Amino acid sequence: MARGAFKGRGAVSNPQGRFERVGREAVDDGWFPDPEDEPGRPATTVTEERARSIVSRNQSPDIPFDASINPYRGCEHGCVYCYARPSHAYLDLSPGLDFETRLYAKTNAAELLRATLCKRGYQPTPINLGANTDPYQPIEKHYRVTRELLGVLAEARHPCTIITKSAMVERDLDLLTAMARDGLVAVLVSVTSLDNRLAAKLEPRTSAPARRLRAIASLAAAGVPVGVLVSPVIPAVTDVDLEQILAQAAAAGAKRASYALLRLPHEVAPLFREWLDEHLPERAGHVMSLVRQMRGGRDNDSRFGVRLRGEGVFAELIARRFKVAVRRHGLNQGEGFGLRSDLFRAPVPQGELF
Repeated sequence: MARGAFKGRGAVSNPQGRFERVGREAVDDGWFPDPEDEPGRPATTVTEERARSIVSRNQSPDIPFDASINPYRGCEHGCVYCYARPSHAYLDLSPGLDFETRLYAKTNAAELLRATLCKRGYQPTPINLGANTDPYQPIEKHYRVTRELLGVLAEARHPCTIITKSAMVERDLDLLTAMARDGLVAVLVSVTSLDNRLAAKLEPRTSAPARRLRAIASLAAAGVPVGVLVSPVIPAVTDVDLEQILAQAAAAGAKRASYALLRLPHEVAPLFREWLDEHLPERAGHVMSLVRQMRGGRDNDSRFGVRLRGEGVFAELIARRFKVAVRRHGLNQGEGFGLRSDLFRAPVPQGELF
């Protein structure tokens, strides 16, 4: 483990969030800390949250869904590159270690979803689970918020998509298989790299790459439409695996594939540069040079239509490689997953469940 890294965590530090009003500065007071309190062992804490609303809407032209649900705030997976990290600043918390250790579980999510779907005039469109933070991050094993949401969606025969880096999705095969028979669900499993050692540093609490590929196979075997999302593609770090990820995902039963280039909004850029200096110092400068070549000379470009694919020579090369590999392995044949919205029926209202 590189000096200064935190075992089982992606971020190397815990910088102040951009909206915090109180500054923090580390000071050595001369006392010897308890070994359990050493900074190398930041613990996970979870706050149960009673959310006020649960379905988020977006009008982004480069995202294939306009409704999403995030069962949790923060993500224990600890992916250092996660574009959702800056959202923790709105909680007066750090997008660094706080994002992956100080988590919030929306324990009333299923109740809110049921109420939303029961509203008069509600028009169903596919809801995505996992647009911001992973719905199958480790704390889902205990809180089961995602499973409760899927139960409501299944009852209402409501279409949904899932994006995850976790093999825990297999736990819900009973619900997913039933929904798939009616064309109500599709799953995208995100695979970033095939290098276990790299993944352990880059996205430390996700399922191992090979385990995610086995999850794709399990979903496909159960008749659940499944695809692979190669995201993010990091120049000179993970792009070498692009073709093999697509090949192995197709062999496992994936029918669709997509990719997204590394995005570094707000606090993610300094966190990622810090990670590079810690784990890949010999190529840190080269990586960031390639990133800026794809982002108009900046660390990040948030423009719609450009933010996911980038521009410039390297971005064009990735696009061509992806296109060739997709064609070679028979992926993306036909039109999407074809989820149905015409089967929707309002679920039983909360008060009538008891």
